[in-house]
Amino acid sequence: MTEKYICIHCHFYQPPRENPWLEEVELQDSAYPYHDWNTRITEECYRRNAVSRILGDDRKIVDIVNNYANISFNFGPTLLSWLQVHVPRTYNRIIEADRLSRERFSGHGCAIAQGYNHMILPLANERDKRTQVLWGIRDFQKHFGRDPEGMWLPETAVNTATLEVLAEQGIRFTILAPRQAQRVRKIGQKQWKKVSEDNVDPSMPYLCNLPSGKQIVLFFYDGPISHDVAYGGLLHSGENFASRLMGAFNQEDRPSQLVHIATDGESFGHHHAHGDMALSYCLHHIQANDLAKVTIYGEYLDKFPPTDEVEIWEDSSWSCVHGVERWRNNCGCAADHSQSGKQEWRAPLREALDQLRDTFADLYETRMAGFCEAPWRLRDDYIKVILDRNSDNVNQFISRWTGRQLENGDKTTFMKLIELQRNAMLMYTSCGWFFDDISGIEAVQIMQYASRAMQLYNEISGITQETGFKKHLEQAPSRKKGFSNGREVYEAYVEPARIDLNRVGAHFALSSIFDEFCESTTDIYAYSAAMEDFHRLEAGVQTLVTSRATIQSKITFEEHSIDLAGLYLGDHNIFAAVRPRGTDEDFIDLRMRLETAFLEGDSNEVMRLMHVSFYGPSYSVTHLFKDQQRQILDRLLVGTWREIESSFRHIYEHNYSIMLMLRNMRMTLPKALAAPAEFIVNGELIREIQEDSINVDRLKSLTDEAKRLSLHLDVEKLRFEASRKIGELMGQIEKTPENTELLEVIEKALKVFSDLTPDLDLQVAQNIFFSLAKKVYPQFEANMETGDEQAQLWLKHFKNLADHLDLVIP
Repeated sequence: MTEKYICIHCHFYQPPRENPWLEEVELQDSAYPYHDWNTRITEECYRRNAVSRILGDDRKIVDIVNNYANISFNFGPTLLSWLQVHVPRTYNRIIEADRLSRERFSGHGCAIAQGYNHMILPLANERDKRTQVLWGIRDFQKHFGRDPEGMWLPETAVNTATLEVLAEQGIRFTILAPRQAQRVRKIGQKQWKKVSEDNVDPSMPYLCNLPSGKQIVLFFYDGPISHDVAYGGLLHSGENFASRLMGAFNQEDRPSQLVHIATDGESFGHHHAHGDMALSYCLHHIQANDLAKVTIYGEYLDKFPPTDEVEIWEDSSWSCVHGVERWRNNCGCAADHSQSGKQEWRAPLREALDQLRDTFADLYETRMAGFCEAPWRLRDDYIKVILDRNSDNVNQFISRWTGRQLENGDKTTFMKLIELQRNAMLMYTSCGWFFDDISGIEAVQIMQYASRAMQLYNEISGITQETGFKKHLEQAPSRKKGFSNGREVYEAYVEPARIDLNRVGAHFALSSIFDEFCESTTDIYAYSAAMEDFHRLEAGVQTLVTSRATIQSKITFEEHSIDLAGLYLGDHNIFAAVRPRGTDEDFIDLRMRLETAFLEGDSNEVMRLMHVSFYGPSYSVTHLFKDQQRQILDRLLVGTWREIESSFRHIYEHNYSIMLMLRNMRMTLPKALAAPAEFIVNGELIREIQEDSINVDRLKSLTDEAKRLSLHLDVEKLRFEASRKIGELMGQIEKTPENTELLEVIEKALKVFSDLTPDLDLQVAQNIFFSLAKKVYPQFEANMETGDEQAQLWLKHFKNLADHLDLVIP
């Protein structure tokens, strides 16, 4: 009898979104109401799969499971490092899942590695292939504490040279799309059989013999089911998902059969709401009914080694029917099918980057040879620094490779050279070509990496590459309104983002106008500023700051000593100026003249002195880093918002009766009346939700008001805030579970919030409740048996809360 096995592989990945100069993801307005897309997708997908719900027949939650422990998965290394810092609880669940899976799957972990920054490896040169694979392996070892058995190839893009690198580094297997198999045969036979995506058998592993004599195992996933998970609505029902998987088993008489799929992990929650629950219920249904054994690739491979071998189609992938042309040509593949064939920009962009890469390599090889004998092996080893930028670790790395302690200038040059190479690889992240226009955020991101690399090249060599690069981008047409080619996109989006140490100093000058300042070393992203001799003067709304500072990059250790001044004249009029540090006498004299003019109210003279004494560019609020820019703009606009709110409140309150009359007559409110009312009610609702002590009656009153007037509320923002508030309140209950009054408040708040906005994200609250139901509920139940009236009241509210949270008390 055939043994049936099922494996689901999820490729979890986001492109690196960090600002290349700041090494941090900045505010992304398109991710509203979240800070950025990493945060949004984490909430919609990665966190949900760590604590996924299984529903019973009554649609109530009966269990919460860690999906990661039951599937095969890979996480993009840059994404996993981001999760480790910013969402440690979810990160820990992912790491824990791999540990648990080793107990479940015969010693094999469910996680596999990935090429480091999602570079299309068949299009990479041999050095980059090797570094990408090595970095992916080392990153995996750092996080999971073991060697990876398998590796996910970005976009499953493959050729023989790529497989050779994987095999050389000890990777046992990888996963490919069915159309990537060219021909197959039984091991030991001579006759090959041509196959296609329609007739290759995906239910077994295949051995791939390589020209070097090495071997690697290839799994070809089930294409139709994988497609329907991503695009065909298969995740609408976990039971249907399970049935579809079970229906893929055939009646062929052989010892075992594997049904396995592979898709973007973001399908399970981000692309498809509640997709994580379809996944958890699917696996639960299969295992509870003993329909098949859930497995992972490493375990299956040990139990059932390949009986067949395969040859692949060279330069093929899962997301381009033309091979790997999507990442170098106008092949017709597009995210928006109506834009098919309009990606003439792809080839010029790749050609421009290839030219930069080779130029960078020449400089790197020549200059790094002065520090060590094996520059490219050093680059392979640099992942140890990327994963731990502690200064002691960096210094040890430099000493190990150079054999000596470097002076500050040499140390900075060393770090700039290796960072030049890191950015030269990041600029090949595949998403830069995947979408439809060179003005997209993904293409802009890789051009920012190229810009950072060009900046480093210029600082090391004194030669600029930017003129030629922009000339090349003129051949990359853009179809976005306002742009005609890639050069215009680069000048609009990339050049303004570029940062040097003077701009970092200007940022400190501008922000110190508004922040309480204490003379010390202050960190901001990848930089630190040691501020000295800080002076601040205020006159009405106007402010003048002067200071001296030493700015240091925490990445390259480059230092720059400066004098700075900042001036605020009210409203949005904020200015800063920076210059290389002068003599003490010059600075004291300049400060005296600036402060004298400022205290005399002569702002024109202050501006003139800043202009003539601080040569170089002047800086304004547009030069602040994005998150701090938003914070300061919000502060500058406080008065404006108050004026708007006062005017709108006057309209709302003085016309309330007529608005109510119009609605009672079934008439739509005129925009001139509806807009102020919506502004006021939305604002008050959000403020009430954000209050430390929640006023449920006031919330209900505002909600009823919005219904009476048929106001359009900011549902997305309200859902975000209400979900967070319920999570906070449940966090308080977790600390003081005996607080019956708080239970009642949460119960009432959930009633109001459910009326206010549908589809609250109650995962955090449900997780806490589920834990309390297992640990605390039995104790109160026992107390009730002894006649404890307080316990009886607590149980009443706890059970009511279970209903509101759609939970069954275990």
